[in-house]
Amino acid sequence: MSGPDQGLAQIAALLKNTTPPDVLETIAHISSDEVLTPPKLANRVLDLLPAHIWHDPRIRILDPAVKSGVFLREAAKRLMAGLADVIPDVTERREHILRKMLYGVAITELTALMSRRSLYCASDATRRMNPAAPENCFSAVIMDTPEGNIAFPETEHDYDPKGKCRVCGANRGDLDGADREGRENHAYAFIHTDIRTIFGEDMKFDVIIGNPPYQLKDGGHGASASPIYQHFVDRAKALEPRYLSMIIPARWYAGGKGLDEFRAEMLKDEGMAVLVDIPDAAEAFPGVEIKGGVCYFLREPTRKNGCEVRTLKGGAVASSMTRALGGYDVLIRHNEAVSILEKVLARATEFVEEQVSRQKPFGFRTNFTDFSATPFPGAVQIYARDKVGWIDPGKIEVSRDWVEKYKVLLSMAYNGGDAVPHQISGTPIIAAPGSACTETYLVVGHFNDEDTAVRFERYARTRFFRFMLSMRKNTQHITRDRFRFVPKMDMSRTWTDADLYAHFGLTEDEIAFIEATIKEMP
Repeated sequence: MSGPDQGLAQIAALLKNTTPPDVLETIAHISSDEVLTPPKLANRVLDLLPAHIWHDPRIRILDPAVKSGVFLREAAKRLMAGLADVIPDVTERREHILRKMLYGVAITELTALMSRRSLYCASDATRRMNPAAPENCFSAVIMDTPEGNIAFPETEHDYDPKGKCRVCGANRGDLDGADREGRENHAYAFIHTDIRTIFGEDMKFDVIIGNPPYQLKDGGHGASASPIYQHFVDRAKALEPRYLSMIIPARWYAGGKGLDEFRAEMLKDEGMAVLVDIPDAAEAFPGVEIKGGVCYFLREPTRKNGCEVRTLKGGAVASSMTRALGGYDVLIRHNEAVSILEKVLARATEFVEEQVSRQKPFGFRTNFTDFSATPFPGAVQIYARDKVGWIDPGKIEVSRDWVEKYKVLLSMAYNGGDAVPHQISGTPIIAAPGSACTETYLVVGHFNDEDTAVRFERYARTRFFRFMLSMRKNTQHITRDRFRFVPKMDMSRTWTDADLYAHFGLTEDEIAFIEATIKEMP
């Protein structure tokens, strides 16, 4: 087999499910900010799009953050099948799809090459078959340029006088220097340039779909690094596609560094049609840890009748409800939690947030070590990271009136993984009068007597308390505002979970959900 026949066979192998194991299923990730999308997940995202687009030869699809090319490749498969009646000739259909319907902007030079290989069967879209070596890769469609429709334009950051990029917030110091010569600058073209300079003034995209980079290379790691995915979503919205679908971390629901404005916009966006939540990110990206889980969504601006919120667990839909995303300043992640929150807010008048300290309750950072390992006369005991010490009371400059009170402390960070049931927070500590703490802890309550402190500590250990906390906590960090939904209770008595369930009138199903979600604290 040679010439056009071999080309047809090659593209057929690409566009049918009769191939050997898919290499894109085996690649976990390139780096911490370039999480590749497994084909199965890419197809779930494509499934959100209405079926009619696969039968419309006028549709234009853009992946603004091409990594492996999986979205474009899987879209090509669907279009090859869907346009069979519209364009019966296979060669003509393939030419039309690859030339006029599928476009991408790569995030690195490497991902550009990978994506062209995935979509065109060759990293050079002008490569023809070599009769002397017919087994070598050649392009399924001979394009006008080696890039084809998958661009990787040279782009630079737009730094302000302080060395911070005005577009994405990247710091010049983290991306410049002799040690970075020849390396990617992470000035992603889709958000740093006008898309019209890449594909032409008249280019209009009907569908924008992809899995953008999640975080900046700013010296931070994991949840502490600066997110960047929100810029891709915002820029895609500005292009006004008929359909927008992206996979992004779920941290935006209730937190995330610099995501307040993005969260507010997402919650009030009436065009959000479907939101699929995956609390355990390992179900979406095997071998990759993404704290707080991930989600993908479909935005369809013309459809404004509520958002269908689905929760995926174990690969299946565990819950589905159509509801408005707004109403609160955070997204209530679990559908089952909505009715519980409504009941609590209807009865409670005060909340634990009002009594919780801010960061550095006594002015000491987490890395504070200027304390004695042994007690001395007049010393104040200080709870620090992984240890307890003693300090001169004169070193305490803030919250001095709390020192001689009973205090309940809670670690500011608690991981515990994303598996459920989850503990949500560390074990509370009762600190006696004559004590303080570093930033490692929050003071979640301060009391005049030990009995009240003990009762509040027991309340903080209940599943109910930690469930209400969890609605505003989807990363390991706990800050004061996370307690905004936790009701203050009468501390003249002890509260058990059973008491709390009865007090707020929870149903058996609501109780079962709490107890399936929150681990009993030992």
